[in-house]
Formats: sequence, C-alpha cells, structure tokens
Amino acid sequence: MTQNSDTYDEMIRADASIRDPYAPYSAWFKEQDAARLARKSAEAEAFFRRTGITFNVYGQTDAQERLIPFDLVPRVLSNREWTRLSKGIEQRVRAINAFLWDIYNRQEILKAGRVPQALIANNEAFLPQMMGMTPPGSVYTHIVGTDIVRTGEDDFFVLEDNARTPSGVSYMLENRETMLQMFPELFSQIKVQPVSDYPKNLRRSLAACAPPTCDGKPTVAVLTPGIYNSAYFEHSFLADQMGAELVEGHDLRVVDGRIAMRTTRGYKVIDVLYRRVDDDYLDPMTFNPDSMLGVPGIMDIYRAGGITIANAPGSGIADDKAIYSYMPDIIEFYTGEKAILKNVETHRCAEPDALQYVLDHLSELVVKEVHGSGGYGMLVGPAASRDELEAFRAKLIARPANYIAQPTLSLSTVPIFVDEGLAPRHVDLRPFALVSPQGVNITPGGLTRVALTEGSLVVNSSQGGGTKDTWVLED
Repeated sequence: MTQNSDTYDEMIRADASIRDPYAPYSAWFKEQDAARLARKSAEAEAFFRRTGITFNVYGQTDAQERLIPFDLVPRVLSNREWTRLSKGIEQRVRAINAFLWDIYNRQEILKAGRVPQALIANNEAFLPQMMGMTPPGSVYTHIVGTDIVRTGEDDFFVLEDNARTPSGVSYMLENRETMLQMFPELFSQIKVQPVSDYPKNLRRSLAACAPPTCDGKPTVAVLTPGIYNSAYFEHSFLADQMGAELVEGHDLRVVDGRIAMRTTRGYKVIDVLYRRVDDDYLDPMTFNPDSMLGVPGIMDIYRAGGITIANAPGSGIADDKAIYSYMPDIIEFYTGEKAILKNVETHRCAEPDALQYVLDHLSELVVKEVHGSGGYGMLVGPAASRDELEAFRAKLIARPANYIAQPTLSLSTVPIFVDEGLAPRHVDLRPFALVSPQGVNITPGGLTRVALTEGSLVVNSSQGGGTKDTWVLED
C-alpha cells in the first residue's frame, strides 16, 4: 500500500509503520487469506442487495435503485481522537440551536452585526412562518449530521452542517451489523464502541421533545415522501428499529386540534413527527399548495403546540453554505468560546472581491451551490475540463450569490480492500448528534464515505462513492 507523501494517511506513517489505532487490525489483516476476504466482500454485497439497502440517483437516465458499495476495511479512530471530535460537534450543535432560536425570535446576532441581515432576509431557507415560534424543549435540530474531513493528525475541519433532514445513519448501522456478521472474531479481539443503540437513543430523544399536549407515553411516527424517495430504505429502517409508525402525508389528518394517523382502529394522535419531507412540501396550506406529500394544516397545529416536528421547519437556515462561513462567529457569539473544530476557508461569491478571486482561481477551487447537497451542482476545479470551467464561470457571473468557493483540501486517506490488497482512498465522516432537553448524544463513529476511485476527492454515494464501518476504540 502506497500513499501520496502530501496526504495524511490514517493507517500508515510516512516511514511505513502502522499508526497505533490501526495496529491490532493490521496484525489481524496480515494473517487473513486474500481469497477469503474477497468472498466476504461479495457476501457483503449480496447481503446489502438482499436487505434492500439501495438509493436512487436523480437526474440520470439510469436512475434505478443502486447499491452503495461497501468496503470491508474499517476506518479506525482512537478514543482520544473521538473525544476531541465529539466535544467540537457538541459545541457546534448547541450553537446552531441557539442561533436558530435567536434568528426566529430576538435576532440579537443580526443586531450585533455578526451575521449580515440580508443573508437571512433573502435566504429561501428562512421561514417567516417560524418567527416568534419556540419548539417544544427549545430544540430546533433534533438530529444533526456534521460532515468532517481530516488533513493531518490533529487537523479536523467541518465541511458542512446538515440540520434539515440528515441522512445516512441507516448505513452506519448496517455497516456495523455486516462487519459483526462477517468478522465476529475481530470484535472479540478489538474493543470497539457500539453504535447499535442509536435507534433506542433516537426514540428516547424524540420522545423527550414531546409537546405540552402529550398525554402519557409519546407516540412517535416517521413521515416519508414514499417509496420513490432516494432515502426510503432509511425511513422504513429507522421506523422499524424505533418501533414507530411509518406514515405518508395521506395517512395523516387534523383531528380535534391534533395531528392523527390512520390505523385499523381509527385515527390515533401523533405527538412527535420525525419528518423526512422538505419544508416546502410539509403543509400545502402554508407552503407549496401543490404538495401531495405533506399534511394540510400541520403548521397551525405545530404553532399551537399540538405536535413536535423534527427537525423544526426553518432549520435549514443553519446549514446554508453561506451561513456556514459565519459559523466560527456564531459559535463564539452564543458560547463565548472559540470553535473547537475549524471551518474550511470559504469565499462568499455574493461579495464582489470574493467573486473576482474565485473567477481568477477557478481551476484551483471547489465551488458549491449555497443550497446544494449530495455532490450535485458543484465544480471541482482541479478535476474540471476547460469547457466545464468556462460553463461554471458563466453560472457564477449570472448568479454569484448562489455560490461559495473553497480551496481543495488534501483529504486524509484510509485503506480499502482491492485485488492487490490495500490501497489508500480519500474519506470524510458524518457523525450523528441527537439533541433533546436532556442534552446532546453523539453516536461514537458515524458514516465514513469513501471515494473508491483513486485520487478522487468526491465521496458522495450519488457520485460513485462507497461506505465503510467506522470504529471508535475503547480506552
């Protein structure tokens, strides 16, 4: 296994020695038969296909369900590394919730000039309908996925915050289950912190945010757009794992000032709705009148305190990529502390000087849509052709406020299993945080996404990336 000397490899040092967190796994791997590992890799693919762990890729002619490639070599983090990461994530999540309450109530951060007012007022993710509204327990982002990249031993950067409807946790859980089934001996030799209690913690966290009108044990349901949604597997998986009902908009209606779901015994009141439907489609009486996915009148019930919606409508303003560039200021404003986890340097193309810099250095930068996700609508300058650069240049000039730009980081690499043995590939990490009035619970590990193509920096599954199990070692 070889690596670029400019890239931090999480398993192998520059002198070819094995880093401490990977030492036990490396010793185990060296004793394995390559043919056996190849069979196990094929077994994992068959398991994922049999279980239905697929996703849809939109906007492509062959947009049928696809299998997300799974790599059987785990990514390993020490307890020390994880402790620092989790502290930084908790700090960030608490600041995001404080920011959302402030934006929809007093707007002190705008009055202080720490965030430009226009960035909120002109932002499509900002919902005026949420002004003056405090969700039950003062929690806006019940589930947060924080995308983190690494460039050195102690150099972790937050790439983006996912505060709307973060996805991927089902793959984190299934990756671990697959590894436990394939290599049980590994987990008896190496003490890895478990992730299997996530569904139980999710249910408990959501229930703790039940509205004042809840009488007795809270009823939790998961709202899905339906079977054709790219993340439908995850919606059904989490509902099943939590022991919650999986519902679609047409299953719900307003009954006596509450939201109720249709059952074989009539309509049953829901206290907490974990929605996987975007804001615009949540309530056709408040937002998009053509929506067939939401529940007419749910926003009136929500504002009256009759239901908890997780994540809260309007939370998307906190993961807007233009707002992201202000996160160090946001963290300091609400916590009085410097950010533990760094931001990536970000050029806001809405600002004339920044736009000119981006246009002058387009071939060196990564340019992203402010509201984009999943790797769509972005330009990776160093990998783009001349025609692609010129086409994107025209987009930037036409709608500069729609884009931000960042330098291309030398993302860390971890090993994947290939025919020749192990080969380094670039990765990111999406840990998942649960927020309730009782505190912040962060599952040890998260979803590691890996660029399976040599040299590629794009890890999104929609762009050909894969996933792997993430191990956080016990002390």
